[in-house]
Amino acid sequence: MLGHRYTRTFLETAIASGNAGLNLELSYGMRNNVFMHIPKALAMGNITLETLRDRVRPLFYTRLRLGEFDPPAMNPYSSLDLSTVQSPAHRNLSLEAAIKSFVLLKNERGTLPLGDLHGKRLAVVGPFADNPQVLFGDYAPVPEPQYIYTPRRGLQLLGANVSFAAGCPEPRCRQYSQGEVEDAVRGASVVLVCLGTGTDVETEAKDRRDLSLPGHQLELLQDAVR
Repeated sequence: MLGHRYTRTFLETAIASGNAGLNLELSYGMRNNVFMHIPKALAMGNITLETLRDRVRPLFYTRLRLGEFDPPAMNPYSSLDLSTVQSPAHRNLSLEAAIKSFVLLKNERGTLPLGDLHGKRLAVVGPFADNPQVLFGDYAPVPEPQYIYTPRRGLQLLGANVSFAAGCPEPRCRQYSQGEVEDAVRGASVVLVCLGTGTDVETEAKDRRDLSLPGHQLELLQDAVR
């Protein structure tokens, strides 16, 4: 109603969305939200009681499974703490999920996997190479700092001699140190360039005019390749 003008009133919106299958409204800060008009829609016959029950059933089924209606002592989730969440089994599963979800667009000349890097010179450059603050997208969780591994921190565990240069202090890359990057990559066996956008550049309601790398990031990439 407000953004796309698909409907004209909250009542009309409640009817259209409820009948379309929507069963949960995010109404942050709105006391008189859209779904508060469902009783009126029900009384008018625009939403049937059967439809309303179909919408509500999965919500309460989920809440029951989460133990929200049980005493806290009966709820198994109440006993979980960080030591459980960050147990070796869960961290290994998280690693497996990350590995299996990566998308590799190209692997020219069989560059990956890198193989044994022990004793080799490895360069990691770019504004995303060693800045924990920029690694998470919009609506991301906020992990405990000790569990955040930047590319640089992770690569240092492989036994390689890692040189590093951010080149830019932040993703917008308005200030670029060309010499810093060139010094870091010179003589390296493998160079990893970590570029992107992050929430500094784009988030919900903060769109961009194009898909180009921001600021001097493309120049940074070209310098590293050269």
